[in-house]
Amino acid sequence: MKLLAPALAAALLAAGGAVAADIGAQKTVELKNNAGQAIGTATLTEAPKGVLMRLEVSGLTPGWHGLHFHEKGDCSKSDFTSAGGHVHTEASMVHGLLNPDANEAGDLPNLYVGADGKGVVELFSTYVSFDGQSGRAALMDDDGAAVVIHASPDDHKTQPIGGAGARVACGAIAG
Repeated sequence: MKLLAPALAAALLAAGGAVAADIGAQKTVELKNNAGQAIGTATLTEAPKGVLMRLEVSGLTPGWHGLHFHEKGDCSKSDFTSAGGHVHTEASMVHGLLNPDANEAGDLPNLYVGADGKGVVELFSTYVSFDGQSGRAALMDDDGAAVVIHASPDDHKTQPIGGAGARVACGAIAG
């Protein structure tokens, strides 16, 4: 795989495309619940036009849960408010994948958790990158970012967080 990533980057550069220095670079983040117990992982992979994330969790309440990238890689408070708001690139923050005025780069689809308390999702965000490539929000800037799971589903339009409720899991993304 290490040989494939430079070859892909060289091919894209030859074709005139902008390429991040570490296409294919990965970062694995441990997710913890409000009691500080490890409940899963999120593996993030840098791609030419965004970030691919595979998330696996257990021990959550069955049903849909809001899922977002938050602006600080700090999960130190048990309510995870230390992770700040959603990742964004503009001063004003408008939430919602279904909102035509939205500009939050941290907005993601919901996570579904089965009756056994386990959830698995693989998703791709074109709004972020590891280092701010092509003007996208940087997940691994000076203060990092976090993957946060909420107690309720995100309706993708209500301000400020789509009605997703309390933060029930957090994983710090740091460089």
